[in-house]
Amino acid sequence: MRKLRINDCHYIVPELGPEVNFSYASHKAVNEYKEAKALGVDTVPVLVGPVSYLLLSKAAKGVEKSFDLLSLLPKILPVYKEVITELKAAGATWIQIDEPVLVMDLEGHKLQAFTGAYAELESTLSGLNVLVETYFADIPAEAYKTLTSLKGVTAFGFDLVRGTKTLDLVKAGFPEGKYLFAGVVDGRNIWANDFAASLSTLEALEGVVGKDKLVVSTSCSLLHTAVDLVNETKLDDEIKSWMAFAAQKVVEVNALAKALAGQKDEALFSANAAALASRRSSPRVTNEGVQKAAAALKGSDHRRATNVSARLDAQQKKLNLPILPTTTIGSFPQTVELRRVRREYKAKKVSEEDYVKAMKEEIKKVVDLQEELDIDVLVHGEPERNDMVEYFGEQLSGFAFTANGWVQSYGSRCVKPPVIYGDVSRPKAMTVFWSAMAQSMTSRPMKGMLTGPVTILNWSFVRNDQPRHETCYQIALAIKDEVEDLEKGGIGVIQIDEAALREGLPLRKSEHAFYLDWANSRSDEKLLSVFREGVKYGAGIGPGVYDIHSPRIPSSEEIADRVNKMLAVLEQNILWVNPDCGLKTRKYTEVKPALKNMVDAAKLIRSQLASAK
Repeated sequence: MRKLRINDCHYIVPELGPEVNFSYASHKAVNEYKEAKALGVDTVPVLVGPVSYLLLSKAAKGVEKSFDLLSLLPKILPVYKEVITELKAAGATWIQIDEPVLVMDLEGHKLQAFTGAYAELESTLSGLNVLVETYFADIPAEAYKTLTSLKGVTAFGFDLVRGTKTLDLVKAGFPEGKYLFAGVVDGRNIWANDFAASLSTLEALEGVVGKDKLVVSTSCSLLHTAVDLVNETKLDDEIKSWMAFAAQKVVEVNALAKALAGQKDEALFSANAAALASRRSSPRVTNEGVQKAAAALKGSDHRRATNVSARLDAQQKKLNLPILPTTTIGSFPQTVELRRVRREYKAKKVSEEDYVKAMKEEIKKVVDLQEELDIDVLVHGEPERNDMVEYFGEQLSGFAFTANGWVQSYGSRCVKPPVIYGDVSRPKAMTVFWSAMAQSMTSRPMKGMLTGPVTILNWSFVRNDQPRHETCYQIALAIKDEVEDLEKGGIGVIQIDEAALREGLPLRKSEHAFYLDWANSRSDEKLLSVFREGVKYGAGIGPGVYDIHSPRIPSSEEIADRVNKMLAVLEQNILWVNPDCGLKTRKYTEVKPALKNMVDAAKLIRSQLASAK
C-alpha cells in the first residue's frame, strides 16, 4: 500500500474584513532608516505596496468570500501617506515599494486599483525617488503597461532571471526618463552569475533606457539565499567555485555595474568564465546512466497500472484494517538525548554499534507506545533523521551540503537547504534497515516513510543548468528504487510525503497545468470544501484530525466532531484518522494524551456506524 501525503506549509497573512481599521502602529521602517543614517549609511527603505498587501491578505473567518479586499484601499492609503511623509522628514531620498502581485494574473479592476492608489499617493511621493519592484516571474503585458504608467513613480524593477520574457516588453517600450532596475543577479539561488550573459543583457537594455537610467540589481531580495560563502570552509573547492551566496552576489552586482561603465575587472570576469566552464564539463555533474533512465520515461510510467478501487480491495485483503484506520504521520518527539546521540555519531564521538543500539531502543519505545495506544498502522518514529530533506539528500548522489548556508523560512525559523549540483541517483537503500527493524518488533503493519521528489526539489537549492522537472524526475527514480526495496523488505505500507507540493506552484495560472502534470491538505476546511462541491475521490485520504503545531491537547469529542464533518463529504471506507503532521517538535506529555484521544474518537465513531447499520 502506497500513501501520498500532501499538506500546506504554514504561512501567515493578514485576515481582513469590512469593519477593519488601519492605524500607523509600528515605526520600524523609519526607525531603522534613522539608525543606519546615524551610522553614516544612507539606505533605501522598503515597504510592501498597498495593493499587494491587500491582495495577498484573505477574508477573515465569518466574512463573506465575495468580500472585495481592494475596497479597503481608501482606509489603508492614509497610513502609507503617514509612513512616507515621516521617511521624507527623516531624510530618505529613495524608497522602494514592493508590488509582487503584478506578476500574477490580475483582472482589469485589480490593475485599475494600482492606478488609483498611486494617483492618490502622488502628492505624498513628490520629492522622493520611488522604485516599484516586482519579482519571481514575468510581468504580463497589461500589468507592465499599468506599472509603467503609475503616477509618482521614478523607477521600475524587474526579475530578469525568472522573468526573461519581460525583456521583450522593455525593449518594445520603456517610459522616457525613468530608471530601470535590471534584476540580472539571481536572488533565489546560490549559483554564480554568468557575467558574459548578464553583461550582454545589460548592454542591450542600455540601448533602450539610456546609460544613466539603467541600474544593475538582484532579481529579488537576498533574503532567499545564504549569507556568505566565505563561511563554507569544508565545502568541496570545485563545487564552491560554482556558487555565490548573498555577499558574493553583491560583488557580482558591483562588478557588472563597473563593467557597464567601462571599468571591467578582466581577472574577475576570467575567473567567472573558468568556473562556469568547469561546471559545464565536470564529470561530477553528469551521470550518463541517470540521464538515460530519465530520458526513457514514457507517459505510461507516470500512471499506476491498476485503478484505485482494485488497489483498495487488495490492500484491505492484505492488511485487514478496521474502518477509519488510525496512524500517525511519521516522526515522534525528538528528545534532547536523542539529538545528542545523533550529533555525537556524526562527529564520530559515538561508535556505529552504540548509535544503532540507541536508535533501536528509541524505535522499540515508539512501537510499544503505539501498540499500547492501539494505533492500527505504526511508524518507527524516525529517530535517525535530522531534516526530512537533508536526511535523504545525504544519501543521494548529486547533492552537496553547506555548514552555514542558513536561510530564513518564517519568523525566527531558519533552514539549511541541500544543494543539488548534479544528476541524482541512489547508491544504496536509505531507509530499509530502520523500517525492517521496526517491523520485526510488531505484528501490526509498519509504515515506511519517504520524502517525495517534489518536496526534496522545492526545499533544496536546485541546479539551474537544466529544467527543474528533469531534476525532479531523477529524484523520483531514486525514490522509486527505495519504494521497491522497502516492499522487498516486508514493508506493506509506504508513505511518501509531499509537504512542499504547493510551494513550487507557478504564480501564473497558465503555468499551473504543466507544473501539476509533472509534480503530481491540509487546511482541512479548504480541502473538505472541494469534496462538498461534489468532487469524487476514490483513494484513501487522511486530512488530519488535529493540529500538531499547537501544544494544545484536543479532546476525543472534538476529534470525533471533526471526523464526523469529514464523513459528511467522504466515504467511510477511504477516510484515515491521523494528526496533520509529524510529531517531531512536540513533547511526549502532549503526544500521548492527544493520540489516545484520537484513537478513542475513531473507536467511538466506528461503534456508532456499526450501530447505525
